[in-house]
Amino acid sequence: MDCNCIEPPPGDELLTKYQYISDFFIALAYFSIPLELIYFVKKSAVFPYRWVLVQFGAFIVLCGATHLINLWTFTVHSKTVAVVMTTAKVLTAVVSCATALLLVHIIPDLLSVKTRELFLKNKAAELDREMGLIRTQEETGRHVRMLTHEIRSTLDRHTILKTTLVELGRTLALEECALWMPTRTGLELQLSYTLRQQNPVGYTVPIHLPVINQVFSTNRAVKISPNCPVARLRPQAGKYMPGEVVAVRVPLLNLSNFQIYDWPGVSSSYALMVLMLPSGSARQWHLYELELVEVVADQVAVALSHAAILEESMRARDQLLEQNGALDRARREAETAIHARNDFLSVMNHEMRTPMHAVIALSSLLQETELTPEQRLMVETILKSSNLLVTLINDVLDLSRLEDGSLQLDAATFNLHSVFKEVVNLIKPVASVKKLSLTLHLAPDLPVYAIGDEKRLMQTILNVVGNAVKFSKEGGVSIIAFVAKVESFRDARIPDFIPVLNDNQFYLRVQVKDSGSGINPQDIPTLFTKFAQTQSPTARNSGGNGLGLAICKRFVNLMEGHIWIDSEGIGKGCTATFIVKLGLPDRSNESKAPFVHKILGNHGPTNFAGLKVLFLDDNGVSRTVTKGVLVHLGCDVTTASSSEECLRVVSHEHKVIFMDVCSGIEGYDLVERIHQKFTKRQDRPLIVALTGNTNKVTKETCVRVGMDGLILKPVSVDKMRGVLSELLEHRVLFETI
Repeated sequence: MDCNCIEPPPGDELLTKYQYISDFFIALAYFSIPLELIYFVKKSAVFPYRWVLVQFGAFIVLCGATHLINLWTFTVHSKTVAVVMTTAKVLTAVVSCATALLLVHIIPDLLSVKTRELFLKNKAAELDREMGLIRTQEETGRHVRMLTHEIRSTLDRHTILKTTLVELGRTLALEECALWMPTRTGLELQLSYTLRQQNPVGYTVPIHLPVINQVFSTNRAVKISPNCPVARLRPQAGKYMPGEVVAVRVPLLNLSNFQIYDWPGVSSSYALMVLMLPSGSARQWHLYELELVEVVADQVAVALSHAAILEESMRARDQLLEQNGALDRARREAETAIHARNDFLSVMNHEMRTPMHAVIALSSLLQETELTPEQRLMVETILKSSNLLVTLINDVLDLSRLEDGSLQLDAATFNLHSVFKEVVNLIKPVASVKKLSLTLHLAPDLPVYAIGDEKRLMQTILNVVGNAVKFSKEGGVSIIAFVAKVESFRDARIPDFIPVLNDNQFYLRVQVKDSGSGINPQDIPTLFTKFAQTQSPTARNSGGNGLGLAICKRFVNLMEGHIWIDSEGIGKGCTATFIVKLGLPDRSNESKAPFVHKILGNHGPTNFAGLKVLFLDDNGVSRTVTKGVLVHLGCDVTTASSSEECLRVVSHEHKVIFMDVCSGIEGYDLVERIHQKFTKRQDRPLIVALTGNTNKVTKETCVRVGMDGLILKPVSVDKMRGVLSELLEHRVLFETI
């Protein structure tokens, strides 16, 4: 680019000519490049690169102008030309230096741009790979959902396994897919399902092969050799190379009753699934395909587990339904038996009480006649035996109602002190005959009045005291009653008894101590078992029905108490103790407490001469016996054998009507018809039911229809005397049953 001012020698004219032409073309090329740069600058929107291109274009233009000016240097030029050339070269030098300095700063930016470009290209490629992976995962997920839907569409385990092989073969284009299940011994794997073979031959391979251990040791799909025993499912096709084979374990969850080909169960926790790609192809297993196989294996395990659980649930449901059916049949049979027993007891109760009524009534009538001492002794023996038989009947019926839960306590206000005194009065004659002393001690703090079932409490005390007298030959019997204190509940003999007291309640503790025959401690638990008697000779000789203490225990339990017996052995006596819960009456309402009528055993020679009584009973013997008792008491008795006859003969003169409501006569309807006949209450006779039923329903029905009283068969002369006396005095009498 330097200017040559030396005049060329004359011999170099041709060389000069070529230089001249070269400078011209160089200048032409330099001027064409800026035109191209100008076009690029117009198309570029990047700054400062646009400014750099403008500088570079100016540099080239100046360089081109310099070479163009050189065209005039080949001849002698003037001073003006030299000045122009000098100016152009100076400008060219300035622009060249500025461009060089600017490029020093621009080149790192250009390099960083190139680096960012490469980074962005790598990122784009990575995003492309991630998008491909996402698409692959979505495809895999779609296949998994499709396979899972097909697998879960049934809960039959064999269908699940067969569907799995078919769907995997179709989705992955497999040549073969097989499932190896463990045998009953757990030492071998048996070929159970295949994709192409309809009926697997049932090959077996040892379960401890290295390849099987390798697969069972991981939950991932493992590539295995096509020549291993579990992969040789089909003969290889000559020249074709076998395809790649993978195997994956299938957990057997909750399959303790899994049965295939008469296998009673599986002892291994894994099955083996083998999948083969088509032979003779260059296809290889992709990562997403292996993941698909692993997920499907887990889904198969879950589906098999659900199927097994469902089958167990259905089996348990069937067993439960069968058991419920058996229980329902047993319940119906038990209810039928209970109804039959209750019906039988009801009938037998009436049928037994009716002849007992005749025996006791006639014996009591006979007792009031003039008899020789021997005859009186025989009559008294008959009455005692009859009363014992009635007691046995009552005990059997009470025990039956206690066991079926139909017996309920009849709570009312009663005189607690009178109950103990009445028990002593009843037992004292027997104790006097045996020359036994009978003492009663009531604690000063024992309430006079209490709320509870007076009859059941008296029956309990009477049974316990009666046993003490029965098993004592000499000495005496003592009865102690007091309010139980809190510290007494800590007795080791009642460990399971937990007292619960509310306001206005207390626990009554009764101790009955005798000097009788005693009992072996090992025999004490049998005392409260029905129909059970001890092996003591004295106890066996004393007789008894084995029901008294059993009933006492149930009565005490109903009264939320506890009963036990202590004895140091044979010949050392016994102490019977029981605790029952009773209520305390409100003193403000004590005067309003309902009066409890009692049938006293002896009312003296009360005479009811002229008292008109109507007696209704369809049983001729019972009718005759009851009439005899009433006539003996001085009553004017009219009898009737049917409700129509009773309605026909009843009149205003009759003061009392006795009717047997358990004899098959519609006695309850008859009561309503009598009420309709006598509209005025003062003109209507007192209506009393004479019944052999001891259930509470009978009493409630009698009250509901408007009867004035109820007494229980059998009835002696003394009892009938007390009934009439109480009835005429209070005009109401309901014996507790």
